[in-house]
Amino acid sequence: MRRSVFGVAALLMLAVLAQFFLAASGAFDTAPNDESFRPHRMLGAGIVLLALLVTIVAAVARMPGRLVGTSGLVAGLAVLQFLISAIASGLDGAGGSTTAGEIVFGLHAINGLAILALVGLIVRHARQLAGPVARVPQTP
Repeated sequence: MRRSVFGVAALLMLAVLAQFFLAASGAFDTAPNDESFRPHRMLGAGIVLLALLVTIVAAVARMPGRLVGTSGLVAGLAVLQFLISAIASGLDGAGGSTTAGEIVFGLHAINGLAILALVGLIVRHARQLAGPVARVPQTP
């Protein structure tokens, strides 16, 4: 069961890395608009669900409380990403983005980096707790 935690955590790491790619491809689109970030938003919802799944699987596998808590924190920070985006959009004026909206939206990137770092810790810790991988002896 502990290897399952590592597997789901590794999948979460891949999703977070893909999220950075989708954010960059939306931002550097020829004409960035709300629609160019649609895949980024959709994967963000998937990351929330994956983080919750890691939390549940880690709790069922009786992983240490720090790992369970950290994965729950990732789920909370992923939800916070949507809140940051909504607040930044609310601060923007009808004529485009405002300085306040841009500053608040900058927190979206910083929070994303925090999520990446925490997921990295979860993957490393889960891998250590999963135990050694069985090796097949090599015949000369």
